Amino acid sequence: MYVITDQLKNIGFSVNRLSDIVKRNNNKREFSTLQYYCIYIIMEDTDVLVENMPYSIKAGNIAFLGPEKQIVFGKVNGDKIIIVTFSSCFYDRSSKDSLFLNSQLFFNYDTDLFVAPFKNIEQMRVVFMERMELFRMKDENLYVSAAHNAIERLILDAFLYISNEEIKKNIRFDYLHYVNRFKVLLQRDYKTQKKVSYYASELNITSRRLTEMTEYVLGKTAKSLIIEKVIIECKKALSFTNFTISEISYDLGFNDEGNFSNFIKKHTGKKPSEMK
Repeated sequence: MYVITDQLKNIGFSVNRLSDIVKRNNNKREFSTLQYYCIYIIMEDTDVLVENMPYSIKAGNIAFLGPEKQIVFGKVNGDKIIIVTFSSCFYDRSSKDSLFLNSQLFFNYDTDLFVAPFKNIEQMRVVFMERMELFRMKDENLYVSAAHNAIERLILDAFLYISNEEIKKNIRFDYLHYVNRFKVLLQRDYKTQKKVSYYASELNITSRRLTEMTEYVLGKTAKSLIIEKVIIECKKALSFTNFTISEISYDLGFNDEGNFSNFIKKHTGKKPSEMK
């Protein structure tokens, strides 16, 4: 059975040479991606089986494979194949990240393995082995940020090889557009507008449609995002200002302190006075 690295367990990300992973797993070349996303930087020709389908990948290509897939590597040395592995929790920090994770790169309808070329093999080796190791040794927070940025770079480069027709057909890009606009409107108007219908009207869509989009992109209803925003601002005001609870309630658009307290109690289980 494939044993994941401690680093992958602890922070949700790891980068290793295929040869090192094979050696650590008693020379077995068959792996499951489990719940992880994998990007294979191929710097030597190799043959693989993915879900029992054969692929021949030439050096100078990157392959993307989603969770819960079986992959078997051929009898290649593996020193020049870099495997970048990460969890959705590690990478998913924004609606854009969520879109990338759910894109054709990892969930292609035609093939389990999406392959795209890259130009500079030496640059890939330096960025993903030498440079990453320097960040890892210096500071974990820097390492995590560098890893996220490096993954995004690979994904963006690969998107150049998805046809415009395929991108246009993907409703998720349309969803992302509306959700991002909703988040901007919410930041502007949360104090005075707390109904989904207001934001839907501003976007010229129905409340049901807006909720469908936010659930798809962010995993949350539009209503819960509005509530979450108000709660966050309440906590910030209670923690970092000297305003009274009454002043905070009026600033956040509530008619009176009682309504405000009931709202906070309903959604947090605590009264504002208990949170202050």
